[in-house]
Amino acid sequence: MNHQILIIGGGPAGYVAAIRSAQLGFNTALVEKRKTLGGTCSNVGCIPSKALLDSSEHYHNAVHKFKTHGIEFQNLKLNFSQMMQRKNQVVSATTKGIEFLMTKNKIKVYHGTASFLDNNTIKVVDKDSAEKKVTAEKIIIASGSEPIPLPFAPFDEKLILSSTGALDLKSIPKNLIVIGGGVIAVEMSSIFARLGCKVTVIEFTERIIGSMDKDLSKELLKSLTKLKIYFHLSTRVEHIKADKNGVEVTATSLKEDKKIKLKTEKVLVAIGRRAYTDELNLDKLKIETDKQGKIIVNSDFQTNIENIYAIGDVIEGAMLAHKASEEGNVCIERIAGQKSHLNYQSICGVVYTWPEVASVGYSEEILKEKGIEYNKGVFPFKASGRARAADEDQGFIKILSAKNNDEILGIHMIGPRVADLIAESMVAMEYKASAEDLALLPYPHPTFSEAIKEAALMATGNRAIHL
Repeated sequence: MNHQILIIGGGPAGYVAAIRSAQLGFNTALVEKRKTLGGTCSNVGCIPSKALLDSSEHYHNAVHKFKTHGIEFQNLKLNFSQMMQRKNQVVSATTKGIEFLMTKNKIKVYHGTASFLDNNTIKVVDKDSAEKKVTAEKIIIASGSEPIPLPFAPFDEKLILSSTGALDLKSIPKNLIVIGGGVIAVEMSSIFARLGCKVTVIEFTERIIGSMDKDLSKELLKSLTKLKIYFHLSTRVEHIKADKNGVEVTATSLKEDKKIKLKTEKVLVAIGRRAYTDELNLDKLKIETDKQGKIIVNSDFQTNIENIYAIGDVIEGAMLAHKASEEGNVCIERIAGQKSHLNYQSICGVVYTWPEVASVGYSEEILKEKGIEYNKGVFPFKASGRARAADEDQGFIKILSAKNNDEILGIHMIGPRVADLIAESMVAMEYKASAEDLALLPYPHPTFSEAIKEAALMATGNRAIHL
């Protein structure tokens, strides 16, 4: 065998698994289709989108908020080319950092497309069509996911864009229709709306970010509407016609049962992602998948083939980089005989709009469905001194705890820097803390984090001090 462990895919699941494998002493290799490591996240997802979210927020604040702070200037200009250049530099630094980690940990990297020949052998075809056979005792599939196109409007990345194409535009469109209301859709909408693009969102369901707590959805909708993003909710896209004059979208309002026709310069389709396994030749080995094409694994990430494992976006669960990375760690440690722990209930979700949105644990809707009685504490950022000083007082923190023993069941946030604040909530969930535990902590003043204490005080008897 060439290697003990071979990992297919160099994204957050794959490269983390490779590093942990090398740390534990395994002869480790990784196969990556792209020229650069880091997968969708580092190349065309998490990292470039956050770079543009930050840049666009700086511009938006310069236009709309700086004057309030006593900062005045003339002839403010947007240099979109420089903004995109910075984004590319951030991506390059990130992917080069991962490449360095491969070298540091003595991990063999094969660049090319992988496909199974048998249980222990894969074929790697590089960009020049040269083939190489690589063998390993154990193989881990971490090939990630790809954007889902509309069946009647495939991506051309010119007029009909995926998130990948939208992150590589050369100029800001005058108007943009975004199809979908999930995390990627609202983040991309935020970027372009801040930069002066007229953005319209069409979402099939009755609300945006439908996987998160309904109160977060309502508050984010208010925020994005203030950005002059227009929403068609409960609306189904029927047809898209693209030509030299732009794009025409035909849709049906499900509530009013009427047709809607909209014209736009470009369309971004962000209706979800699907497991990317097409080129792996899974059928040859009869590796089992579900109806959505995701690979079926047991609690140790083992497929129905004993020495083949799968982690990340290709298996069941939320398509989150941090979820994928942790699965990479746990999978390798369990292969090594360790009893690693992973509690999916403690994995948070984050939306990097502004205000940010973050959530962990059960939503109110799920608790009601399950018939679990709970207490609720909500504290608005408008009552926070730190938020007021920063002129960032939109949003709230909501804590849900069990009525019988006060154990925290869910924490949901929308507001300034909640993507960072949620980490404490994950720890609280993991260690089965009570709302009273958080209420007893002396939080530093003045900070955004004090809102957590105040929400905990509300959940334990309407005891908030500043409300």
